[in-house]
Amino acid sequence: MSVRLRIDVFFDFICPWCLIGKRQLERAQALLHAQQPDVLVTTVWHGVQLLPHLPVQGEPFAEFYLNRLGSAEAVAMRQAQVQQAAKAVGVDVDLSRITTMPNTADAHRLLAHANSRGSTAQRDQLLERLFAAYFQNGEDIGRRETLITIAQSCGYDADAVRDYLKDESSPFVGNEVGASSGVPSFLFDRQLTLVGAQPAEVMLGVMYEALERQRMQTPS
Repeated sequence: MSVRLRIDVFFDFICPWCLIGKRQLERAQALLHAQQPDVLVTTVWHGVQLLPHLPVQGEPFAEFYLNRLGSAEAVAMRQAQVQQAAKAVGVDVDLSRITTMPNTADAHRLLAHANSRGSTAQRDQLLERLFAAYFQNGEDIGRRETLITIAQSCGYDADAVRDYLKDESSPFVGNEVGASSGVPSFLFDRQLTLVGAQPAEVMLGVMYEALERQRMQTPS
């Protein structure tokens, strides 16, 4: 008999640790599948806007980090740290191509829209494409036309996405339950929380703990 495991992920598109954590999660899921093929994993992605007060048009990327970290040296050190961690999990991050720190409200709205349409494979493709747009291609994912083009490339109807984003003028409200300690945050089986881009082996251990708790709570 198959066993189900739900994993809720709280993230933002502009957080490199969220992309790194995504790769670690994928590795952990592959290990779990190899060891326990009867476990059916469902992954649910929840948008959390880290910088909700950014202007709609975003801010210059270089200026944002200079103001945030205080010096060019500090920025260089932080970026080197990110790129080293990304490379370790096979993620190609090209920070030199990023010109805008975007407001991610519409990107999260787009993913929420996609969650109710199309297949899980389409949703996963869109999620991956949005991360790549920002961290690899230097695209401004705060621009609606950019988002519409990305959605269309993943098989979503461009006009429907355009109408949805145009009609949704209220502030983005993410589901931040479980994300109070920061992102990325991973909630396993609605019981165990892991914060940060932890190694795949650590995630796998928490998965097994969640499955064991589930087993103990199931009546004989």
